[in-house]
Formats: sequence, C-alpha cells, structure tokens
Amino acid sequence: MYENDSIPMKGQIVRIKQGRDAGQYAVVIAIVDDRFVLLADGEKRKTNRPKKKNLHHIETMDYVSPEVQNSLLETGRVTNGKLRFAITNFIGEVVTDLKKGDQHDGER
Repeated sequence: MYENDSIPMKGQIVRIKQGRDAGQYAVVIAIVDDRFVLLADGEKRKTNRPKKKNLHHIETMDYVSPEVQNSLLETGRVTNGKLRFAITNFIGEVVTDLKKGDQHDGER
C-alpha cells in the first residue's frame, strides 16, 4: 500500500515530498493513525503546532534520533532544540555521506 509498507516511528527523520515544504527534513513527533503523522522541525514548524502530513507525501529515512525518541517516550514531549539538533546531525552525518558516495557511484 505504501512505498515502504510501514508506519514511521516516533523520532524518525523524514523528507517531505509534497507541498510547500517539499525537499525539507522533519521529525515524526506523533502518529495520528495508519495514514497520518505529525511532523515538526524545530524552526519553521515548532512542536506546539506540528504539521499533519499524509504518509504518501513523505519519504522515511533510515535514521531515528535517539534523543528525540527517548524524550517522546519518557515525557511525551520534545523541545524544538532537540529537533533542530537531530536534523542537523542527520544532515551532517548521513546526507553528506550519501553525497560523497554519489560522486563516485562505483566509477572512477
């Protein structure tokens, strides 16, 4: 039914594919049901006003922020600073590694 046939986990980084924020990264802070999740990035979209997004309009990344996930599981809340930190870490570690790998792409 979905591209990856799974609902993302709380604290997971996603890339928005559709809408005004297309191409930007956000963190799943709540799961509404089997079709919608609530996203926030800590900057433009704060935790007090998360964006409700259809699962068809996001691409899940294979990265779950342990800081955000632990905070959500322990208190049910997360700070905007932790969200910004998680996205910055993800972009710094994973996205730059992908770009380095894409340059070579197995060919020299």
